[in-house]
Formats: sequence, structure tokens, C-alpha cells
Amino acid sequence: MSKSDTPYELKDINLPSNAVWHKCTVSAGDRADLLQQVPRCIWLTGLSGSGKSTIANALDATLHANGIKSFLLDGDNVRHGLNKDLGMTENDRAENIRRVGEVAKLMVDAGLVVICAFISPYKRDRQMVRSMFKHGQFMEAYLDTPLAICEDRDPKGLYKKARAGVIKQFTGISDPYEKPENPEIVIDTSKLSVSEGVRQVLSALAQ
Repeated sequence: MSKSDTPYELKDINLPSNAVWHKCTVSAGDRADLLQQVPRCIWLTGLSGSGKSTIANALDATLHANGIKSFLLDGDNVRHGLNKDLGMTENDRAENIRRVGEVAKLMVDAGLVVICAFISPYKRDRQMVRSMFKHGQFMEAYLDTPLAICEDRDPKGLYKKARAGVIKQFTGISDPYEKPENPEIVIDTSKLSVSEGVRQVLSALAQ
């Protein structure tokens, strides 16, 4: 049984009994029309060092330069604020992805193209986020860069610490990474340059 099949519990969050959903006068479609663009969530997933942040940042800059209103949610950056109370346990990782998915959904409803760069190692968590969006709004980009390449890059020195046992529950070493089965985009940054990776995402968006 994979970790995707095992039961787990998110942080206990009880919806107050007096919380009532209020329908906004301005719809998500109205906001997209105002910005004159098609909102999307582009979810980059892959091992540490696979190039997620690099591709995401270059993609964000390219969209911005072409007049597309976009926003980048990066895994490390979110851990400094919104999710600074979470650790790296399986439950905390699930909650981390859930929160990011909810924020990304709000941004898509605001008419933006949202780029999310997160290891997000478990299939069930990525599927949970996908289920938040309407058909066609969510695009999964799998950075299929080999572990050996990621470990050789080791830009943050994390693999070295994981191999030494300093970092526990490290994806790819002591914790699994469950590869996407049917991602919309597959990028191997050991074979493609950053600009080629960005072009691949843009091509998928254009379709």
C-alpha cells in the first residue's frame, strides 16, 4: 500500500456553525473578462533540485513581460509566512499543500495565472488540489529530472544533509516521491534549458 492509499488527517479545522457562504456580485468570469485573460493554475511538482523554482520564476517573468497577470507561489517562500507553523510530517505536508491549493484557487477566481512550485510528493495531495478547480483550470507540470542529477546539483546542500541523517523525512532519500501518472506537462531539466522548459509550458497553455 502506497502512502497515497493510507489514511491521514489534516489539521482539525471546524467550520463555525454561523459561517455562511456569501455569493459575490462580481463573478470569477467577470474578473477574468476584466483582465482579458484565461486564468489557470500551473502546478510544478518534482524532487528538490529538479528546477521547479527556476522554471517557475522564468515562466512568471515571461508571462509578466507579455502582459499576463500572474503570481508565483514558491514552496520555500510560503513556508516563511502562511505555512510557517507547519513541519515536515506527512500530515503537515498535506496541510501545506491544501492551504496553497486554496490560495491558488482564490487567485484563479481573481482572474490570475498562478504558478505553484512545490515538491508535493504524494499523489493524493496533488489530486486534492486538482479537484478544487474547474476542468481545464489546473495544469500539472512534472519536472522529471533524475534523482542523480538533482542530488549532484544540491543547490541548498539538502541531499548531503539527508544522506548524513541530519535531515529526516527527505523526499527522494528517506521519503518517497510518487510520480504523476498523467501530467499535462513533463519537463526534464537535465535535457532542456530553462528557456526550453518555459516554452514547453507556454505551448501547453496556448493549446
